[in-house]
Amino acid sequence: MSRLTNIIMATIGTGLMMVFVLGLAHSISTGFAGFWGGLPFLVIAVFVIVLALVNFWEEAIKKD
Repeated sequence: MSRLTNIIMATIGTGLMMVFVLGLAHSISTGFAGFWGGLPFLVIAVFVIVLALVNFWEEAIKKD
C-alpha cells in the first residue's frame, strides 16, 4: 500500500477503536458500577489507547 493509504486506513482503524473503548469506559462508569467502580477500567482503557497511538505513529507516520 502507498504511504497515504496506510495513514488513512490507520487513522480510521485507530479512531474506531478509540471510540469503542471510550464508549465502553463511559458506559461502565455511568452505569451500575459507578465512577469509582469503572475507574480501573478507565485507566486500562487510556493505557490501551496510548499504546494504539504509539503503534499508529511508528507504523504509519514515522518515516524509516
